[in-house]
Amino acid sequence: MKNISVIGAGTMGNGIAHVFAQKGFKVTLIDVSSPQLEKALATIAKNLDRQVAKEVITEAQKAETLANISTCNTVAEGVSNADLVVEAATENTTLKLNIFKEIDAYAPAAAILASNTSSISITQIAAVTKRPSQVIGMHFMNPVPVMKLVEIINGYTTDKAVSDSIVELSKQLGKIPSVVNDYPGFIANRILMPMINEAIISLYEGVAGVNEIDTIMKLGMAHPMGPLQLADFIGLDVCLSILRVLHDGLGNPKYAPCPLLINMVTAGRLGVKSGEGFYTYIAGSKELIVSKQFNK
Repeated sequence: MKNISVIGAGTMGNGIAHVFAQKGFKVTLIDVSSPQLEKALATIAKNLDRQVAKEVITEAQKAETLANISTCNTVAEGVSNADLVVEAATENTTLKLNIFKEIDAYAPAAAILASNTSSISITQIAAVTKRPSQVIGMHFMNPVPVMKLVEIINGYTTDKAVSDSIVELSKQLGKIPSVVNDYPGFIANRILMPMINEAIISLYEGVAGVNEIDTIMKLGMAHPMGPLQLADFIGLDVCLSILRVLHDGLGNPKYAPCPLLINMVTAGRLGVKSGEGFYTYIAGSKELIVSKQFNK
């Protein structure tokens, strides 16, 4: 594989483009929004500058990485020469299914089609294409340039050769692949989201406050950040969406999202992306400030 197309220039998409380009792949970053593409390139450049400052890479390697990335506003043009297409659009089933129908229509017949989905069924995505055996999940972790794990998800009809090639490709990126099967939440979120939900339930029921819950999990369980801070980082809307996938897909009430989470998302309190969730986020400050509604 030499030519990689990445669909979606948001946080995950620009991170995925970054790691492929830095390893010498030619990357086409695709988004309907030209301002979003410009923002993505600026973010990649900024992250490369950090690597230069830490002496992880040289200025020349930064320049080579940026030169490996081109941008495009249409799927039809952007995937026409792809060996691998990685979809990294918003975690919305209808949107992803429509994107995969379009990718399937324009990507070369031999191309592998991957989704960075964190919860949506790979089998369901594959079923809307004419190449279901070539569809796979490639779930990167955020921030992509830093996190080592790639969760590889085999759909019901994913060919073993396709899976093996994506495992090897992940290793070429300097990542550690872990292969799982396609069931709701896969492994990462099937385990993580109930933990986050239980932390929110504990807050909702008044068992403990935001600081107490996160401190206990950080200091007692050696987690780098507490579950409520992590939920803010992921996005409370994304957490809610994944919990609903688990609840609907497995039919078990233990996956039902906490009413507090539902209310916060409905009110637009989405975490870091909106400036407030369980904590309040101030630009340029790393201080964790518990949101007023919980700071009693």
